[in-house]
Amino acid sequence: MNDSALLDERQLSKLKWRCRRGLLENDLFVERFFARHASGLTVHQASGLEILMDLSDNDLLDLLLGRKNPEGDLDRPDVTEVLSMLRVPKS
Repeated sequence: MNDSALLDERQLSKLKWRCRRGLLENDLFVERFFARHASGLTVHQASGLEILMDLSDNDLLDLLLGRKNPEGDLDRPDVTEVLSMLRVPKS
């Protein structure tokens, strides 16, 4: 599938389900992300988000708050793009 292709409704629904977190702070970041970007998410961005969702809640929160930056396997364009989208402060 083309990385720049938009997610269809089924893919988006599955991704939202996959992104549910145990830590409220992470859930708030994820909810705000989907509220802003759900209609325009690409396969490339979904891939980065899936990788972030494999992290523990505490490791994810450290990345979201900017306490840490992606390193090693996480230092990929799709992950850094989505992380920057997740980090955008409330307006």
